[in-house]
Amino acid sequence: MRPAQCRRVPRARGRVPRLRRPAVLLKKEDERDLTLRGYVAFLDPPKDTARAAIAALRTGGVAVKVLTGDNELVSRKICREVGIATDAVLVGGQVEGMSDAELAAAADKTTLFARLSPAHKRRVIRCLQGAGHVVGFLGDGINDAPALRAAAVGVSVDTATDIAKESADVILLEKDLLVLEEGVRQGRKVFANILKYVRMGASSNFGNMFSVLGASAFLPFVPMLPIQILANNLLYDLSQVAIPTDDVDPEQVAEPRPWSIAQITRYILFIGPCSSVFDYVTFFVMLYVFGCWAPANASVFQTAWFVESLLTQTLVIHVIRTNRIPFFQSRASRPLIATTGAVMLVGASLPFSPVGPLLGFAPLPVLYWPILALILFGYVLLTQVVKMWLVRKCGVTG
Repeated sequence: MRPAQCRRVPRARGRVPRLRRPAVLLKKEDERDLTLRGYVAFLDPPKDTARAAIAALRTGGVAVKVLTGDNELVSRKICREVGIATDAVLVGGQVEGMSDAELAAAADKTTLFARLSPAHKRRVIRCLQGAGHVVGFLGDGINDAPALRAAAVGVSVDTATDIAKESADVILLEKDLLVLEEGVRQGRKVFANILKYVRMGASSNFGNMFSVLGASAFLPFVPMLPIQILANNLLYDLSQVAIPTDDVDPEQVAEPRPWSIAQITRYILFIGPCSSVFDYVTFFVMLYVFGCWAPANASVFQTAWFVESLLTQTLVIHVIRTNRIPFFQSRASRPLIATTGAVMLVGASLPFSPVGPLLGFAPLPVLYWPILALILFGYVLLTQVVKMWLVRKCGVTG
């Protein structure tokens, strides 16, 4: 016989596949005559800062709910450890049998949802949002991805699964849940400062519109030159640059506040005309006290209104920024005090500077300044009274 021919098989590149052992079929009869060697347990305790963070969020008006796929008995124990009441519990089977309206009503009162599938978590969040709630979700697992996408703000951690981190809007880098409470507080502070800026700009422009329209009807010249209006707006905008650094009263961040166009409109309609009242006082003072009817004195009139308009607009920032009494009960941040003070100083001295004639300004009479001080005091007082009335009667929040 011919000897068997041997052929060299080329070695496969890369990893060599391992042979799988055949599956061993275990029967009930095999569980006999066994010796106990020990137990295997899984320990996943809540974070050390969980209880403090939940308490802080609850104090700030944020309701904390637990949505988990775990058993309800285990979930109840964890909730008790972190200070979450478990009087109302829903499990996945109950969620499955509810309509959206029924689930929305039940979800508003329920604090623990257990044995949920990923679709259940997403549906609970959608129902809460449909009931008018702004919902954030914190999760780190694969099953949390649909809920993270559905929430207004999805929050995960840097040790989470890749799909959870990709689905989240915010990823926590610190192992401290108190960061959540700090984020809520800072977000409310930013919102409050944005609202200040909107109210200041809108009410000021609304009042100036009435002043310009009224003055144009009876003056033989324009009440303010275009270049003077641009300079006024530029300085006023500079005075508001430091608003993001402004301090916020505790009551302004104590609870969630919605964006209300109705409140902003009401604020503009009542606060805006207050500036027009004192603009017209300035007009008649310049016309009848200082004799500025003649077009030859137009520059004096325009300079007087420029200074009064800029100082009242800038000073009223400190009134609008708080619901309290400005300067006494609530003070602005140092940068905002510095910018508003600097702009008022520049506005008052600009007519006497070398730049004044280039902008069409003229020196103002000495008697104008004590009258201006009275106008400023009256304007701040009237605006404060109207603001307090709006807060008390119309429910306008700061």
